[in-house]
Amino acid sequence: MKQVMRRTKRQSGMTLIEVLVAILIFSFGLLGFVGLQARAIQFSVSAEDSNRAALLANEIAAAAELTGSVSLPIATVDAWKLRVSDPSASGAGLPNGVGTYTQASPNSASITIEWRAPQAASGSANSVNRYVTQVILP
Repeated sequence: MKQVMRRTKRQSGMTLIEVLVAILIFSFGLLGFVGLQARAIQFSVSAEDSNRAALLANEIAAAAELTGSVSLPIATVDAWKLRVSDPSASGAGLPNGVGTYTQASPNSASITIEWRAPQAASGSANSVNRYVTQVILP
């Protein structure tokens, strides 16, 4: 009987330590999950911005195709540049967006859209995103 009581006295604090270690491991797992969720949101916003840049480039390319010339009126190009730089819901532009439309030859033009996400650090290597395409009319 004495031996049974000694064993229970030695193990009396082990359950508390096991619970604390389990809580610590669970906390690290939760922190990892929160970090993963933050990165997923960041990638989702980046993909949405890239898609919007492609749509804006397609918009000016379609204008050139409709007129049958890559030589677009300045008012059309300026209105498009304003849409690129307007990130509000009505403008559907990009944050810190800058669009350029350059006529490269009589039948081709280059479209470049650059933007920087608001949360991106201005000095980092990946702070500026760029979408470049070319319009060639027959």
